[in-house]
Amino acid sequence: MNSPSPFATLSWSADGQPFSEQFDDVYFSSESGLDEARHVFLLHNQLAQRWAALPEGGHFCIGETGFGTGRSFLAAWQLWDQCAPASAFLHFVSCEKYPLSACDLKRAQRLWPELQPWAETLEAQYTDLAPGWQQFVLAQGRVTLTLLVGDMLDTLPHLDARVDAWFLDGFAPAKNPAMWQPALYQQMARLSQPGTTVATFTSVGEVRRGLIAAGFDMHRVPGHRHKRHMLAGSLQRSGSTPWAAPWYARPQPAQGERTAIIIGAGLAGCCSAYALARRGWQVTVIERHPAAAQEASGNPQGILYCKLSPHQTPLSRFIQSSYAYSLRLLHEVLPRDGEHWEPCGVLQLGANGKESARLQKLAAAGYPQRFLHGVDAQQASEIAGVAIDHSGLFFPEGGWVNPPALCQALLRHPAITLKTHSEALDLAYQAGQWQALDADGRLLTQAHVAVICSAADSQKFVQTKHLPLKAIRGQITHLPATEHSAQLRSVICAEGYISPARQGEHHLGASFRFDRDDTQPSAEENHSNLALLDSLSPALAHALQREQLNPATLKARAAMRCTTPDYLPLVGPLVDAASFQRAYAVLGKDASKQPSTDSPWLPGLFINAAHGSRGLISCPLSGELIAALVTGEALPLPSDLFQAVHPSRFLLRQLIRGQLTP
Repeated sequence: MNSPSPFATLSWSADGQPFSEQFDDVYFSSESGLDEARHVFLLHNQLAQRWAALPEGGHFCIGETGFGTGRSFLAAWQLWDQCAPASAFLHFVSCEKYPLSACDLKRAQRLWPELQPWAETLEAQYTDLAPGWQQFVLAQGRVTLTLLVGDMLDTLPHLDARVDAWFLDGFAPAKNPAMWQPALYQQMARLSQPGTTVATFTSVGEVRRGLIAAGFDMHRVPGHRHKRHMLAGSLQRSGSTPWAAPWYARPQPAQGERTAIIIGAGLAGCCSAYALARRGWQVTVIERHPAAAQEASGNPQGILYCKLSPHQTPLSRFIQSSYAYSLRLLHEVLPRDGEHWEPCGVLQLGANGKESARLQKLAAAGYPQRFLHGVDAQQASEIAGVAIDHSGLFFPEGGWVNPPALCQALLRHPAITLKTHSEALDLAYQAGQWQALDADGRLLTQAHVAVICSAADSQKFVQTKHLPLKAIRGQITHLPATEHSAQLRSVICAEGYISPARQGEHHLGASFRFDRDDTQPSAEENHSNLALLDSLSPALAHALQREQLNPATLKARAAMRCTTPDYLPLVGPLVDAASFQRAYAVLGKDASKQPSTDSPWLPGLFINAAHGSRGLISCPLSGELIAALVTGEALPLPSDLFQAVHPSRFLLRQLIRGQLTP
């Protein structure tokens, strides 16, 4: 993967127009940039007419090749609100190699006063963007923006979407020749279907010929104002489709009545339910306990802990995109009040030489300062409000969350019904619906789609018994705050973590135990947690009167996390395991074979589980991934990361390694 992208470098004209220093070009016409966007992209993609004709609950996807200042996105969103049915959904996917900083974006968007209601909504979620895929859910879920931050010739090949209209934008071909290439036009064709439209401001012959070669029927039409011509057209023919692994192909989107069952009301279940509810689905959440978030999601303070790798591993990239989306969701649904959540920042310290070297590499990797930056021991001490002995990283926008409060906020959506004291122990598929049954075989509820979100207990169903889930016990210790410890202003993490005080208590942890499967707190784990405190900050340990604390009498909470052998979650559609083994048995003899048999999907059945200790970060975006799979939207993750979290990955590995018995 390429090095993280820098921000756009801008200069500003006397009348406030932005100019790209990277491309030595203007972002738009200084006379009528907004009118130009409407003429080129909205008018010549016939969006007003097409949107007015959408059915109730319809979906429409726009692909764009240069987000820039967001001008075209805002203009499209404004028109969408004017023309589309209230129950329809717009997904706007845009590439951007050099994203604007939050400050520059806001300054540029002030040029269009009539777009301010839409601009302010976007700006409320937009921060300085780190590389990767960035998901924005706007207008109560009616509009979704996915920004692919990076070179589009790197990002577009990993996009899984069906685009209905293209905004072929970007700096002029003479200024940005690396973009206007046959590889781009071929990716546009791959992501389109016959009838997908395209419009672009340029009329350069090489661009027209390249689009025609990719299968688009292109013609010149009058340009805007002084520009004589532009190009517009539509896809007439699709090229040959290269082989793609059928076990990672997406199942057909759900048809018919939009009803869903979510099994489990922890973070994964609540996030999945909320993502579907915002898309117009009626969702029933089944929970065996008397309330939501009673197990691993029930800790009083969860940490937004974003442990990254300088090598951009799949896990690191998944966490990076998930962290940014989680912060957007938290700002939307929870008050920042020191009770529900607090973005007080997270300090990550180097517990040893190897860890310190990893943090130093990340600090030098070019991330935005508002995402992370390096700090020495003195700077860390000033941030934390207590003495810190080590250098590390600071994540200014991170902090802590009360997970039960987040679950409750998500479940308040009017399209969600929580059904407590109900334990689903069996799933049966009858007449196109999934039936959730209790221990006596009684029907709890039924729906066209079901999502299993039951942590390690997700494995108890016949349909999921093949999944390699493992439970890991974790215990946090409650420490009474003192006058001096209350000065702690940020979360401190190394091999463990401690939080600023909430309701007079700090929370310290967490243990990792593989040899116990109960949830009774233990003095032994309190003792090991206190040892973590000594390594985080001896000064804070002294402020908490560490030497006087008795592990046997300290309050604690233990719960079972769930993870997988590769520590990535399981998020996606489920297959019939026996049919999968038969369909792809040839791979056990030759892994290079390319079978074409469709994957034996269990229709409308999905899983979202195994988030380990990262649920606060990974569950919200995973819920978005589930909703996109159910509805047929563009995926919020690149295809390689979708495959990295796909539930079929372990069946595939076992088959190739000869570990599955006939």
